[in-house]
Amino acid sequence: MSIDADRERLSQKHNLEWIRRDWKATELVTVYWCPEENIKKRCFIYCGLIPRKLVAEILAGEHISDVIENVWPEPAAYSTSEKSEIEYFRWGVDEDMYGSEPLVIKRQFSGMKENYIEISEEFRLFHNLYHDRKTDEYIKIDEAGNEKIVAIVKPDEVQIRLKEIRQFLAVKEMYLSMLFQFEEYSVYSIEDIGLSMVEPEFKRDGLICWRHGYCDYIPHKALLSGSWLEGFSSGSWLRGRKIVELLPKSKSGLGDFAEKRKYVKFIVDTDENGENIDHTCDPSELNDFPGESAAWKLTLVHFNKQVLKKYYDEPSKYYIRDSMVGCGMWSMEIDNHAPDKVCVFLDELGISLPYAEQEHWRVHNIPPEGGISKTFYERMVEGKWANSDQPDILFKQSYEQLQKACDECLGWQLLKPLSPEDEYRFQRLRVPVNNEQSHFDDLVQDLQTILVESINVKPLKRPLPATKKADLKCKGSIEVLKATLNFYSVGNADHRVSFLQKLQTLRSKGSGHRKGSDYQKIANYFGVDSLGHREAFAEILKQALDTTEFLTSVVRSGKLSDKGE
Repeated sequence: MSIDADRERLSQKHNLEWIRRDWKATELVTVYWCPEENIKKRCFIYCGLIPRKLVAEILAGEHISDVIENVWPEPAAYSTSEKSEIEYFRWGVDEDMYGSEPLVIKRQFSGMKENYIEISEEFRLFHNLYHDRKTDEYIKIDEAGNEKIVAIVKPDEVQIRLKEIRQFLAVKEMYLSMLFQFEEYSVYSIEDIGLSMVEPEFKRDGLICWRHGYCDYIPHKALLSGSWLEGFSSGSWLRGRKIVELLPKSKSGLGDFAEKRKYVKFIVDTDENGENIDHTCDPSELNDFPGESAAWKLTLVHFNKQVLKKYYDEPSKYYIRDSMVGCGMWSMEIDNHAPDKVCVFLDELGISLPYAEQEHWRVHNIPPEGGISKTFYERMVEGKWANSDQPDILFKQSYEQLQKACDECLGWQLLKPLSPEDEYRFQRLRVPVNNEQSHFDDLVQDLQTILVESINVKPLKRPLPATKKADLKCKGSIEVLKATLNFYSVGNADHRVSFLQKLQTLRSKGSGHRKGSDYQKIANYFGVDSLGHREAFAEILKQALDTTEFLTSVVRSGKLSDKGE
């Protein structure tokens, strides 16, 4: 290194700028850092929670050398000088005297077991953090079901998001103290570099304080570490503390400390001029009052069906069922039995949806046009049991009935259960909301995977004669299903088998390959040109529904018993 470069490094300018910079609330802050390669150099960052009464004292400059940020706490029991009675101290020190608690704990086992780092259990429980053990990341799931990485633990570093640190400090009524030290070395002497060895000046800027000094190598003496790296003639050290403030308790997000929940206004009607009339979904403002003719909470709010796309696109997180949408954190009753819209009662939007989800639904909010579906009306108003008339909902119900029938009557599945990697295909299957070719191709692929690629060939072949098995050796799964149904003399199977063959062709000539004249022929058969992609796929789902219902009846009839065994 050049003298100029060493002068810049020993000035500690870069380290000081890094530690002094303002942190954003969403930033992952390094609260513990002690890399193995810097053990000799004694570069580190330690942290600990301290009470308000200690803040002014440790920023006064007298205690920078003291380590109160204990990352190696061990429970202890002893009697203090003032008391003869033996007391238990969970962090190993008298909290009334020292007042510090660890946020990061380094576990050590005298070399018998591998050391590791963990975050305070109280902090983890406070934020209900999920620990991903593969990545050592701690994840917070908010009320809308969104995931945020709050902490990352590495062997020599711990990072925690500032917002969650300050929320925790708020309810603890404590501050976070971060002790830092950086040492730098040079092969040149202090004089060669053009620096001078003066008494390190104490400096403070708001909630950060530090000392910075230089020295040449003197035998048997060194920097703060008590050691010196061989081959170097001079060095500098920077040691100080940075204090992280707590948030107001109202910003902690905990229980009654949390801010009042917010609610979105939705379009509930139009006036005589065609202007939209909005009303809040706040449940406290939807109650009946004497003299009112109707309850606001029973007002229907209408949405474009595109509102559900977000949930279909993330089936591992959300689910959409008959009259229901939700995830692990929330669920809401909906009318999803109309082809072009979704309806929800106004109070449901306020009771069931977090604010972020309310905002998503508001984007797709449309003025009311028409009423709710016949199915939803009979269920919610008349209190009757009513089936949906939507082909996607009916197909999924029929598919599940087929699975149940196979369990009860066969002991094996006619259609193999989807692998975890393919389950999303079933979850997102629905009548498309538009006429996009790409969307249509994806849905055809999903349905073909569910109905054709999942045909359970091995048990279907089992009862067939050896000669027939040989004939089917190079044939596809549909041919195996056809042969087995014929073997058992199952009637009315031909047009269902034909549907599966045409569905496979639609997929192979469409999303499976470059589209050409062969695709146009099969697409015309399914009415894509005449009906459009949306209606054509609805008709395909109806045929798929007929097929699963037919297979269920065959299974329950007992005709597929293994007479070949």
